[in-house]
Amino acid sequence: MLFKNIKEDIKMVRERDPAARSALEILLLYPGLKAVRMYRRAHWLHNHGFKFLARWISQRAARKTGIEIHPGAKIGRRLFIDHGHGVVIGETTEIGDDVLIYQGVTLGGTGKDVGKRHPTIGNNVMISAGAKVLGPVKVGDNSRIAAGAVVLKDVPSDSTVVGVPARVVKRYGIKVQPLDQIHVPDPVAQQICMLERRIAELEEKIKELEGSEKQSQDVNA
Repeated sequence: MLFKNIKEDIKMVRERDPAARSALEILLLYPGLKAVRMYRRAHWLHNHGFKFLARWISQRAARKTGIEIHPGAKIGRRLFIDHGHGVVIGETTEIGDDVLIYQGVTLGGTGKDVGKRHPTIGNNVMISAGAKVLGPVKVGDNSRIAAGAVVLKDVPSDSTVVGVPARVVKRYGIKVQPLDQIHVPDPVAQQICMLERRIAELEEKIKELEGSEKQSQDVNA
């Protein structure tokens, strides 16, 4: 199983990284792959009660690769951490299959949550350089998080999010209309306009009734 996972990880790197030239180069020289391999050993130890040894391996991996993955995190198949320096993945993080993470990414906590404190990342998600996903939020399948974005709430599937805090700018490849912060409709002003129109209509009806009444009086006279 371990050998199969390594083969899948190498295949993933070759598909995603145009600079990768050979399986041997990826196996020996890619810190992201080394960090994931060491994580998988640490995770097995963590799940079997050897928590101190698991943390020792994860800290050793952090020193060697610059990538810190808590052994308690749950990571699916074919995770590719490209470049990877400064990546931090917290203890209760859950990551699906075929996820791509760039350097400087934090999958961390806010300090306000207990229990499940870290994000849940769906399948086939890309998290760009310097992005932060904080707290027990969920990022849906096939989503993209832009460089430097700070995600503090759930991201729907098939979405692209940007900014601080992150907001959805695309869904299913279609642009989402941004909120115009300058020309936001004023609900009070809208109600006043509706009342003014209604008053004008009533005034017109009153004038018509007054005209009809005057005509009737002239005829009777």
